[in-house]
Amino acid sequence: MYIHYMPSLMQQMKRWFAGKSGHSIVTVPAGRRIYAIGDIHGRDDLLREMHRRIAEDAGARGWANNILIYLGDYIDRAPGSREVLALAMGDQPHGFAKVCLRGNHEAALLDFLRHPENGGAWIAMGGNAALQSFGVSPPSEFAAPETMARAAAQLAKALTPAEHQFLHDLKYGHREGGYFFAHAGIRPGVDLEAQEEDDLIWIRAPFLESAADHGAVVVHGHSVRREVEVRPNRIGIDTGAYYTNRLTCLVLEVNKRWLLQTGATAANPIAVEI
Repeated sequence: MYIHYMPSLMQQMKRWFAGKSGHSIVTVPAGRRIYAIGDIHGRDDLLREMHRRIAEDAGARGWANNILIYLGDYIDRAPGSREVLALAMGDQPHGFAKVCLRGNHEAALLDFLRHPENGGAWIAMGGNAALQSFGVSPPSEFAAPETMARAAAQLAKALTPAEHQFLHDLKYGHREGGYFFAHAGIRPGVDLEAQEEDDLIWIRAPFLESAADHGAVVVHGHSVRREVEVRPNRIGIDTGAYYTNRLTCLVLEVNKRWLLQTGATAANPIAVEI
């Protein structure tokens, strides 16, 4: 688990706006409203709550071409991996277009099916919870190759054809106007259209530490922060939902941005403009 404690969102925003004059205004196409959801990690309860909040927000703001983007990491760590997949595969919130991106945890599950002998790393980073969610008894991360192979065969049998297809069809990146969406980030200095798939789902330091103009503001998850992290070139929205109970959704419309978060209170409103 990779956690870095950041200054408060308000402090970040003050710094961001202070240096904003040198950057052009970032927009999405007129008429479109984008809801991007960060890492879920088996918290189907939080995703159901977020779907309700998204529907309420969209209804209160009036008509738009609403697009729901999942940034990946649907599975592992918390008990509801299969339930989260069902929600992501479904049509909730009703009437939204949908883009489902691949996270490194989905890639690790697929790799376990192909190469179970290497499955210890996936199990150690929360794959044991996903296996249990699909009714498979998880082996130890140090289990013998034949034990791993049996678990992989059981998982392959437990996955429905629709679940198999969903996992295989997950996209690595998506562009909307001045924003680019990817699970982990991008490789600085490489055109967005030429990014390596592994970088889009695994990269950390070279991307997180870069102040370069990437050609779009990159919206990403993967690297847990206590608060949403807003920089001129990227916005990180993985707030560690599986243990903080705070699932974050970034909403973008024309040149506006706001947040929806689970666990909101009077001191932490449901919708916060950023």
